[in-house]
Amino acid sequence: MSVSIKQSLAVGLVALPLLGLPARGQTRFSIEEASIASVHAALKAGTLTCRGLVQTYLDRIAAYDTKGPALTAIRALNEGALAQADAIDRDHGRLAEPLACVPVVLKDNYNTAELPTTGGSASLAGARPAKDAFVVARLRKAGAIILAKTNMQEFALGGVSVSSIGGQVRNPYDLSRTPGGSSGGTGVAIAANLALAGTGSDTVNSIRSPASANNLVGLRATQGLLSLNGIMPVSKTQDAIGPITRSVADAAALLQVMAGADPDDPATAEASAKAAKDYAAFLKPDALKGARLGVVKALFGTKPEHAEVNRVMQGALATLEKAGATLVDIDDPAFEADRLNAEDDVQTYEFKPLINAYLAAIPNAPQKDIAGIIASGQFHKAALEKFITGAEARRDGMQEPEYKARLERIAAFRTHVAEVFDKQRLDALVYPLQKRLVVPIGELNQSDRNGIVAGLTGYPALDIPAGFSAPTDQAPLGVPVGVDLLGRPWEEGKLLGLGFAFEQASRQRRAPLSTPPLADTTPR
Repeated sequence: MSVSIKQSLAVGLVALPLLGLPARGQTRFSIEEASIASVHAALKAGTLTCRGLVQTYLDRIAAYDTKGPALTAIRALNEGALAQADAIDRDHGRLAEPLACVPVVLKDNYNTAELPTTGGSASLAGARPAKDAFVVARLRKAGAIILAKTNMQEFALGGVSVSSIGGQVRNPYDLSRTPGGSSGGTGVAIAANLALAGTGSDTVNSIRSPASANNLVGLRATQGLLSLNGIMPVSKTQDAIGPITRSVADAAALLQVMAGADPDDPATAEASAKAAKDYAAFLKPDALKGARLGVVKALFGTKPEHAEVNRVMQGALATLEKAGATLVDIDDPAFEADRLNAEDDVQTYEFKPLINAYLAAIPNAPQKDIAGIIASGQFHKAALEKFITGAEARRDGMQEPEYKARLERIAAFRTHVAEVFDKQRLDALVYPLQKRLVVPIGELNQSDRNGIVAGLTGYPALDIPAGFSAPTDQAPLGVPVGVDLLGRPWEEGKLLGLGFAFEQASRQRRAPLSTPPLADTTPR
């Protein structure tokens, strides 16, 4: 049953929490729309404590995730988060760490030592990896606090963020709609200010879809820049990971820490050499001046249901041009997303051997393979049964002739995209990540998504808030729409620069009305 905006606003908008201020008379710190830079400035100034920050996010989770709008974004809280915050408060020297006291939420397919990793599936309830994923360990070393694991589309196999272990995640901008997916829990948590930053995974659309649907920044990194060691797999050909944040600057800060070579992930052999020394150095307001952006016509919809996204995108293109970019029309049927999804996607061929190997390495996993998951019956059958039974039925998908043919077509497409970049002298491609708005809750498929271009090429892609659809009673701000920028491999710095310049020129980020500041002003 849908919860109205009026009901959720009744939670109260009175004043902002003091967030653990150590003395009277100091400036209040606003947690809503806080950035890593603003948190660090407040910590260093003594107007904020790490415990106060973490506690206030926990308070907001308690108020909004199962109560009020009942967003269902959080799967499990880290019971050690406050103790970790206290340790930072006791040792001010740690404030020099790049992510000191940054409460981060992780999609529930990232391995963590202190929390189960379930992939959103009741069939894996309690499954506890032996150690953190490589990138999680890097986040911790940089000072981040793992606040919680987030709900997700089960096994990251879909785009509406529904799971058997967590239920349906709600979009905070329109509680009757889905939040995109599969990283919808992370997207909603960041949009609703339940955490400072988060992470997702992206096999086809799954970081950028919730970024688009929740007015956020989502970065799918170049394949090989971020280790997939300790990330529950879907496809070795298409999987990638990255940050989901409220700003481009925060995405750059997380990327800086997460990027690097992992001896246990051979795909990252070039990562340390290819990663930028300082991604923040690319964040310049004039980065769009002189840039050449290819507008991919095949990735825009032409039907009535695409009208709202197209309207927002026209405004975004005008902003890009006004900020100094040259727009180049790319009228090329090779980019048609529906055909690429149907003819070239390889998830169903690769999933079975990858997930079976992953599960076999989890000491207490309740199920050790897809066959066991299917036999348990503990999965969201309506959303998942067709895919996993099809994957299980493949005796050896990666030896099938069609699989090998798809890999050949993927290689040819990757070459073609590189040629388009070279011929048109492009800095990035631009298009809507989703041709239509996110679907209402109850639908099990988010159609008309364009993420497959990055999924097949392995190129980096950045989604940035482009605007909102027309307001309605259910969506008083409108439904968010994101613009995708796809760059050349290893050029995350340039891509972040372009995105930052657009962000500064457009200023489209808005907090949802369904999760206002809490009324409680008691310091903690």
